[in-house]
Amino acid sequence: MLTDIDVVKDGINSLIRAGYYRDRDTLVGDAFRTMLEVRPVLKTEIAIELYTKERISLSRAAEIAGTSIEGFKNSLEQRGIKRIVKAPPDYKINKGVELIIG
Repeated sequence: MLTDIDVVKDGINSLIRAGYYRDRDTLVGDAFRTMLEVRPVLKTEIAIELYTKERISLSRAAEIAGTSIEGFKNSLEQRGIKRIVKAPPDYKINKGVELIIG
């Protein structure tokens, strides 16, 4: 008897063999995009995860979540997640000071 997972695997392979998808990665990508359209709240979850792991910036996270930067900040605040604020490197600060002072 086939399990649910066997049916999914066989279904994936059938769609690839039938030419609907060129490979498993293409099919999974399409399925993932469809899932995010059906459950848009998952976009915010992905954005928060990537942001808290410091893989993306706040503005990129807001873009992924499909919200404004302020809206994304509110999402973080509601979950008790502190924003990541990094000071610019010393060389950039010194360059800025040189420009101001002359």
